Amino acid sequence: MPRSNDHSFSLRPRRLRRTENIRRVARETRLSTDDLIAPQFVMPGENEHEEVSSMPDTYRYTIDRLVEKAKILDDLGVPAIALFPAIPDDKKTPDAAYALEPDHLYPNAIRALKDAVPGLMVITDTALDPYNSDGHDGIVRDGRIVNDATIDVMCEMAVLHAEAGADIVAPSDMMDGRVGAIRDALDTAGYADVAILSYTAKYSSSYYGPFRDALDSAPKTEEKVQEKEIPDNKDTYQMDPANGEEAVRELMLDLDEGADMAMVKPALPYLDVIHRVKEHSDVPVAAYNVSGEYAMITAASQNGWLDRKECALEALTGIRRAGADVILTYFAEDAARWLS
Repeated sequence: MPRSNDHSFSLRPRRLRRTENIRRVARETRLSTDDLIAPQFVMPGENEHEEVSSMPDTYRYTIDRLVEKAKILDDLGVPAIALFPAIPDDKKTPDAAYALEPDHLYPNAIRALKDAVPGLMVITDTALDPYNSDGHDGIVRDGRIVNDATIDVMCEMAVLHAEAGADIVAPSDMMDGRVGAIRDALDTAGYADVAILSYTAKYSSSYYGPFRDALDSAPKTEEKVQEKEIPDNKDTYQMDPANGEEAVRELMLDLDEGADMAMVKPALPYLDVIHRVKEHSDVPVAAYNVSGEYAMITAASQNGWLDRKECALEALTGIRRAGADVILTYFAEDAARWLS
């Protein structure tokens, strides 16, 4: 018989919400410092740091200051950083040649990090946009981002990063076939133990704006764009935000090519994609809580509209609940302190 009017029935979910300790015991999803990766920006110079204007409390560091930050993160129990370089404009060229210099800012930063904090994992980025004067993740020819020539450069980058001490290389470009090519290049060069974290489902998203401010890596919108010599967006290689099943297809390709981990980027607008990828993956799944997601919560909290700590932890927990095993987040240092 229906019991909608019978208030004596025994099914009462609120029993498991009554006290904090009961809620802790019944909690389905747990967030810990082990789940966090801290993105960090490195720039030329000495003993300097610069705040990213669109990312309050997030900084570009010179190598010496980056090492200091890495020691703090390591002490807090954050297991890894993801490293991104702010390359001066005079070093950027259409062929991204500076990316392959053996003694430039980025490999030197990797070496310094591994010397100073050897236990902290360093995850490196192999996309070309920080080094490319056109602002794209790949080489541009005749108004198109070319796939295979880009991969050739990325393979050399991956080996250079491995030589410098990288624990994991992370191709974030979305070129077809790059995971397999990088795996072959690393193995051939004697770096079979260096893992690949593939940006498996990286969407052509509007949430990347503050990150591009941090690295000055947005597609250029000057005369070359106006003359149709280069695209003014990344729609031809990053994924359409309307597509979900395509992420599973990309995952299958990456797994076949040897990816050790798979990533979905961004995170919060794509929780359903994280869930789909997790259901189909037999490797750990990462999600990138990107700069725009960080900036929204931080800016709203500065205006007194949101509680920064509570909203950040809720967002990170939601990403974990969707299926992410690990989260790249600019909240990593603060979250590690809160969780401790």
